[in-house]
Amino acid sequence: MAYTINKTDGSVVATITDGTVDTSTTLALFGKSYSGFGEALNENLVKLIENSSSTAAPVAPLKGELWFDASTNQIKVYDGSSFKPTGGAKHQSSEPTSASAGDLWVDSDDDQLYLYTGSAWLLAGPVYASGQTLSGWKIETLASSGGNKVVSSMYAGNTRVAILSKESFTPSVTQTGFAQIFAGITLNSTLGAVFSGQTTSAASLDVSSTTNTSGTVIAGGNFLRADASDTTTGALTIDNDTGVIIGGAQELTISVSSNNVTLAQTSENKDFTISTNTSGTQTSRLAITGASGAMAITGDVTITGNLNISGEYNSSVSNVSTYDDAFIKVNSGNAEADAGLIVETGDTEDARLFYEPLTNRWMAGENQNYSQVITLADAVSNGHTNADAVIKTDSSGTFTVSGVSLGAVGSISEGDTTNKAVPSIGAVVTFGDLWGGSAKTVSTSSPTSGDGNDGDFWFVRET
Repeated sequence: MAYTINKTDGSVVATITDGTVDTSTTLALFGKSYSGFGEALNENLVKLIENSSSTAAPVAPLKGELWFDASTNQIKVYDGSSFKPTGGAKHQSSEPTSASAGDLWVDSDDDQLYLYTGSAWLLAGPVYASGQTLSGWKIETLASSGGNKVVSSMYAGNTRVAILSKESFTPSVTQTGFAQIFAGITLNSTLGAVFSGQTTSAASLDVSSTTNTSGTVIAGGNFLRADASDTTTGALTIDNDTGVIIGGAQELTISVSSNNVTLAQTSENKDFTISTNTSGTQTSRLAITGASGAMAITGDVTITGNLNISGEYNSSVSNVSTYDDAFIKVNSGNAEADAGLIVETGDTEDARLFYEPLTNRWMAGENQNYSQVITLADAVSNGHTNADAVIKTDSSGTFTVSGVSLGAVGSISEGDTTNKAVPSIGAVVTFGDLWGGSAKTVSTSSPTSGDGNDGDFWFVRET
């Protein structure tokens, strides 16, 4: 009668007729009355003991069948499609050869576990070798008054270098170098540890030290502060045209435009003052009134070059202006024009003394009525030959004219002793005729008794 061989799940592996053997699996399966079945049965038992140990996998495995891979010294199980390692790591000093993906290997020299990816061994942990002692991150729980805190501690050579925490707290159990733990990374204070390298930003800067560690690593105390008064021993360069802005309302600016520098008071109608400490007293030296633009200077002023004034000059200190210069030059640089001195009066136009380039002479007068100022150079000593000139005496004191015309002379009446008019030539000629108030003439006849008054003179001209 034929044997029907079933698997655990009830499915049929093989049907074996009497006197035959089935080799469709790793083991030999016998039918009834098979001759020599004892040897084959014993071989089956040996294969089960050694898990079919061989460098080649069984050719007809069943799902769940074990096979010891003699080339990798691993026990493997058939999953229905291939043999896979059953687990367990190899413990040896060198990398295992002929590994399969998923294999584990413990490096017996460094006490580190590796995972085979199918192409290389990948370190699973720990990250440090046994000879390096504890190094890297370690998750720890620290006690505090606010309860236990889970932190990540960074170790190097079995020394805790830093603690990473999500919150700030004070450990209730002493932690060497960590009296206070802050949110973020806290460094071990006993190591003098600092962050070194580059960072794009920082919440604060320690200014407690001014000792630089190198020419490129500068202590925080050597940086100028923006929130407090500070001092620098170096030059301060602002390499942009916007320049310097000073004041709570940014009143004072120093700026540059096209290489031209502007010092500005930007508050509307506010003053600008430059002062000096004179003998311990702060004294205003230059004051500019913002509302009017008026400028006041206190102290002596020395000007090298030209002083050009487009407005008026006013002196409020003295009625007399004193100049040490030998000459005061006006009208410089202008085309020839009248120039001189103007004195304010109550007339329509003030009194003036000026030089008139058109006639090359000095003029004087007021209320637009000016005449020539006579100088010695204008006079001549011979008036009779220079009739239009001003006359002066010659070197001998002689005053010479060709003639004198007195257009404003008066006549003298007989008996008039109060008239101061200069007599004319005619008055002088007829003086004798009019003597005594009567019409007298020089005559050859003697006067009668009615021709005169007491004291009269009579001139008799002989025939």
